[in-house]
Amino acid sequence: MKKILLLAVALIAVSGIAFAQVDLSKVKDGVYFAQDNGFSSSGWKEQVILEVSKGKIVRAVWNGVSNLPGATDKKTYAASGKYGMIKASKIKAEWDTQAKTVEDYLVKTQDINFSKFDAKGHTDAISGATLTVKGFFELAQEALKSSPVEKGSYKDGWYYAEDLNFDKSGWKNSVLVTVVNGTIVDVVWNGISKDPQAKSKYVQSQLGTYKMNAKNGEWYVQADRVAQAIVKAGDPAKIPVKADGKTDAVSGVSITVQGITLAIEALKAAK
Repeated sequence: MKKILLLAVALIAVSGIAFAQVDLSKVKDGVYFAQDNGFSSSGWKEQVILEVSKGKIVRAVWNGVSNLPGATDKKTYAASGKYGMIKASKIKAEWDTQAKTVEDYLVKTQDINFSKFDAKGHTDAISGATLTVKGFFELAQEALKSSPVEKGSYKDGWYYAEDLNFDKSGWKNSVLVTVVNGTIVDVVWNGISKDPQAKSKYVQSQLGTYKMNAKNGEWYVQADRVAQAIVKAGDPAKIPVKADGKTDAVSGVSITVQGITLAIEALKAAK
């Protein structure tokens, strides 16, 4: 009897996780955001933005940012022909086109709890979308379970900037800033090698091939701290940079912080 009771409790717990759905009628008006916790093996971190008004989703945006060298946001990257989904797609549609189809489907149907996926996360229920869609709906649900993004002063979008030239060590810095509801919600600081075949500075640093060996952690660790500091500050210009290109304002960062300067440059287009 004891074993049966324990099994019943376990099943209820699992069911609670599996069927935890979003009730749109209880979601406050506002703009909501969620993104993957990290970059995937293909180098992308997907993002979802939803705008809710009077219990309905009135806008849905599916995009992504990357740790690939010189990558802009995923929609822009795909639209420029660099992503390559159109070659592998049975319907000959690039990622940005298929993503919009999924966005439009959600706004039309309001089916935030959509779950018609196969084992690989694909669906036959959305015409014109052969890509994996499970992640989109999972992030959409996650976004609506969080608090809405506070209103900021910037224009929404993805803003990219990179150094004009490579430095003496053969690297060029790049920054991609995500702005939602006028607020900075994500920053990717990366580096591009002079060698066109080389991986980005972020990835090389993760793999241990950049070999900075700084006491405060590898380059990508410190770059992430700077990125998080920009998000927290809400404006990169609020973080003081010294004449030597370093900052004392971000704990655990001893590298030169070109990412702050580039973020300021990138956001000029957002004002």
